[in-house]
Amino acid sequence: AFKGDKARFLPKKTFKDKMSIGSGKNRIDLYYFGRGHTNGDAWIVYTALRVMQTGDMFAWKDAPVIDRNNGGSGLEYAQTVGKVLATVKDVDTLIVGHSPLRKPSELQEYQRFMNDFVTAVRAANKAGKSVDEATASINLNAKYPGYKNDRYKPAVQAIYDELKVAAPN
Repeated sequence: AFKGDKARFLPKKTFKDKMSIGSGKNRIDLYYFGRGHTNGDAWIVYTALRVMQTGDMFAWKDAPVIDRNNGGSGLEYAQTVGKVLATVKDVDTLIVGHSPLRKPSELQEYQRFMNDFVTAVRAANKAGKSVDEATASINLNAKYPGYKNDRYKPAVQAIYDELKVAAPN
């Protein structure tokens, strides 16, 4: 896609785990912590402002979009968010993918939600439930007030697909 004259659109700089741009009050840190929504989600920290942009790794209080075609992983999601929480400390505000501004404590809660969600999906899969049956049986709303379950089915499907690849019959 980026060959010939289109190669000029390729980035001049890339990073593996972390890259800083600028300095002092103009410094921006870019991080990559692992798979989740895709296999290329960057977390952007505006250090002087104490703000972090999460992108679609924390888009809403519901199951995430897991883009398996682009390397996303439901099984690794909570682990990836855990790496963020262990590494990025000096942040007060989160700019999330598709919701109002959030606080870091809400990202901690989202990590717990994702752990519980994946545990429930694994249990439903192990019990032989279909994706529809699993989706109908998982309800984390009492434990996580304010969370929705509008996006459970595609996330359950993505995790079921991932489990098939991880342990083929």
